[in-house]
Amino acid sequence: MFWTAGVARAARKIAAAAALGGGGLTALGATAYGLLIAESLVARKVIGRPHGMEGPPSDGVYGEFPGNPIRMVMLGDSTSVGLGMTESARTPGVLLANGLAAIAERPVRLSVLGRSGAPSAQLGGQVDKALELEPEIAVVFVGANDITTQTPPATAVRHLVKAVRRLREAGAEVVVGTCPDLGTVRPLAQPLRWVTRRWSRQLAAAQTVGVVEAGGRTVAFADILGPEFATNPAEMFGPDRFHPSDRGYAQAAYAVLPSVCAALGLWPEPRPARGEGLQPIYLAAATAAEESGTEVTATQVAGRTTGPHGRWVTLFRRRLGELLNDA
Repeated sequence: MFWTAGVARAARKIAAAAALGGGGLTALGATAYGLLIAESLVARKVIGRPHGMEGPPSDGVYGEFPGNPIRMVMLGDSTSVGLGMTESARTPGVLLANGLAAIAERPVRLSVLGRSGAPSAQLGGQVDKALELEPEIAVVFVGANDITTQTPPATAVRHLVKAVRRLREAGAEVVVGTCPDLGTVRPLAQPLRWVTRRWSRQLAAAQTVGVVEAGGRTVAFADILGPEFATNPAEMFGPDRFHPSDRGYAQAAYAVLPSVCAALGLWPEPRPARGEGLQPIYLAAATAAEESGTEVTATQVAGRTTGPHGRWVTLFRRRLGELLNDA
């Protein structure tokens, strides 16, 4: 509870700084910050780039169904392109497209516009290309490179919010997979692993606040790179020990798929389980930052979008098995 409260406070400060154009929080002083940069360079040297910088070509139409294809775009960083996969069928974009097609019983036209190494600051160019395609749904995986490049959290959130707003103004639904917990990356030594975990969760919470305020919804990736990755690193991480394996990508895609379907009106809103449901946005954002697969989306109470502690949201974990059973 103490950790969650701290993340909630950090999310509030980061979101406020993003709105005002400030730099946001820094986790450590200048001396420690310099040491962390040195450690990060060592970690990058250890990790290397065994996959290169390109994922397998994945653009195309998926699902053998009649009707006009649903237009879906994938934006963000290397996780959005499935870096490390050799087959397009194992990338998160194609997994999502096939899953969405099966639920909607319509084909899905997938366009992957994300780029390996992209921080949130590069989302603007990706959105420019996306808007030319008039997408109905945009899925964004971003945040890890904001941590590894030591981008001020408020700066990262500001770029993400701008991207979400542009997409929403163009009529696209938006689902954002928030920053994963990079504290589980094995080549990173202490104290860098502890700091990156702290930064990751603070950024994820602030992303949630910004995205929901901009009209999108988020799905937490915190523990997508959490307990199971820490317990089974050989299975969940790829050869570089940084990017997910095919199993890891599948877990990420299937965490997002129910929210994608809900955003498009293909699945009714669930009945929240115990510990889920209506919450103030900052508390929900902090809780989601620690629980993988948790969705946060805006809601109303008695016709009002805000309460004494900020915007009202609903927090819950959509369960893919229920979605498939209902289809």
